[in-house]
Amino acid sequence: MGFVEEASSSTQRLNPPPKPTEESPLLSNSKLSSNSKTFANVLIAIVGAGVLGLPYTFKRTGWVMGLLMLWAISALTYHCMMLLVYTRRKLESVLGFVEIGSFGDLGAIVCGPIGRIAVDFMIVFAQSGFCVGYLIFTANTLVNLLNSPVSGDDLVGLLWGFKPRTMYIWGCLPFQIGLNSIRTLTHMAPLSIFADIVDVGAMGVVVVKDVIIIAEQRPVAKAFGDLSALLYCVGVAIYCFEGVGMVLPLESETKDKKKYGKVVFLTMLSIAFTYGAFGVLCYFAFGERTKEIVTANFGPGVINTLVQLGLCINLFMTFPLMMNPVYEIVERYFTGGRFCLWLRWLMVLLVCLVAISVPNFTDFLSLVGSSICCLLGFVLPSLFHLLVFKEEVGWKGVSSDIVIMILGIVFAISGTWYSLTEMFSDKV
Repeated sequence: MGFVEEASSSTQRLNPPPKPTEESPLLSNSKLSSNSKTFANVLIAIVGAGVLGLPYTFKRTGWVMGLLMLWAISALTYHCMMLLVYTRRKLESVLGFVEIGSFGDLGAIVCGPIGRIAVDFMIVFAQSGFCVGYLIFTANTLVNLLNSPVSGDDLVGLLWGFKPRTMYIWGCLPFQIGLNSIRTLTHMAPLSIFADIVDVGAMGVVVVKDVIIIAEQRPVAKAFGDLSALLYCVGVAIYCFEGVGMVLPLESETKDKKKYGKVVFLTMLSIAFTYGAFGVLCYFAFGERTKEIVTANFGPGVINTLVQLGLCINLFMTFPLMMNPVYEIVERYFTGGRFCLWLRWLMVLLVCLVAISVPNFTDFLSLVGSSICCLLGFVLPSLFHLLVFKEEVGWKGVSSDIVIMILGIVFAISGTWYSLTEMFSDKV
């Protein structure tokens, strides 16, 4: 079928790695994962900062249109995840390839070196984009908490020549350099678990406060908004569900592989309804006053401050976990897979510089989701599935894969253009 037979550049990566890499699940041990642990791993791999931009997205699209688009993207994301799983299973069980450990391995077998390079390139930019979003959120939150609209900005600008937001991003740099100097995910697993506990607690408090505000004030919320914001919503939704790079490594660690698809389905369903409920409740609570980061709507108070700081801690601790795939890929290309401290520090610096140059949070989410995540999550899985199964799925299967590829490319081009237009218009 024209697949590449274990090229020399990929052979070592296609064998089980001797130590944890970016494909290693965070909740793992020497035994294979149970269904409940697999559920937790998928949850950790997908849930991120994107949910904080959903209320503002619903403000622009209307809550009904936003919900429909969010759930449609979640269904399509699940479908494409399973396309990767089916493709690997056939290559391993029917065609006799050795164990395929990652998305990049699959690309190398199906499309040769160009396939691996394409996947690696997109993973580097997607993961780095997530971390840029984390820094933007952290800096904006700190500005909201610590700087007054007038005196704080003037004082910092007078003393340092930078805006407060820029100063906070630079302030994160030395701490992130330290965290990102950790060699393996094994040592960072406690950070991830702690971060997710903080995240769940903070989101729970936010939901409770939303219900109280809705009961007391009943702000007006529109069901349908401007159709021109549809592409914006698509980008943010794709960003929220991006986790396709972990679907193959997590299946490898699953004990009951026959139920893996069902576990992923239940996880995606849970995340989709949780995201939807969070976005709708926050939008109903603040209506047209909803800000691009919903926590900025909270007024002063100890609980509100703790919630916002908790979310900052979550994203701050998640930063090195999300950058780990970037380091593995960059080190493989430039240092032969050897740990390189200065290269990691350079990547952290570049992420900080991009975060400083980006004007706002949600527009950047939409840009990352519309561009790289759209290609990585929709176009490549359907392409790989089409190349492997084209002789046996019939015209319906071929048509389905082609339609998904076309939709992914159209969304990527139009969504990227729309997001860039929004970002530049905000700068003017």
